[in-house]
Amino acid sequence: MLNNLWRTRPAQSPSSSSIALGARAEDTACEYLQNQGLKLKDRNYRTRRGEIDLVMQSKDTIIFVEVRYRSSNQYGSPGDSITLAKRQKIIAAAQEYLISQGYGSDTPTRVDAILITPPPAGHLSCTINWIKNILT
Repeated sequence: MLNNLWRTRPAQSPSSSSIALGARAEDTACEYLQNQGLKLKDRNYRTRRGEIDLVMQSKDTIIFVEVRYRSSNQYGSPGDSITLAKRQKIIAAAQEYLISQGYGSDTPTRVDAILITPPPAGHLSCTINWIKNILT
């Protein structure tokens, strides 16, 4: 099932197309992480200070995941788009998530990134790069 989401791309207006590709990227990332043994806890957690694409759990560690998709590297790689400002927003949203869910300050956490690039012409599988602990 992984990567099946990338096989067809329905014709849509540019704005709805971008939203659909972002949702597809998050679906792909979520499925990939679940196949790696992580459990989905929340998705698209939004606060006024930021957003967390995926909140996953591995054993006792809560993992906040930023999903990035780029259709090409013309303007940089998917990882290049995770700026310092974006990292700060992720941290702020993660702190609010932990408080809202009643986790203590001793809860093990980390922030990961899933970077996705589309399949090359003639291929069905996208490229997925999982970077653990992007804040270090």
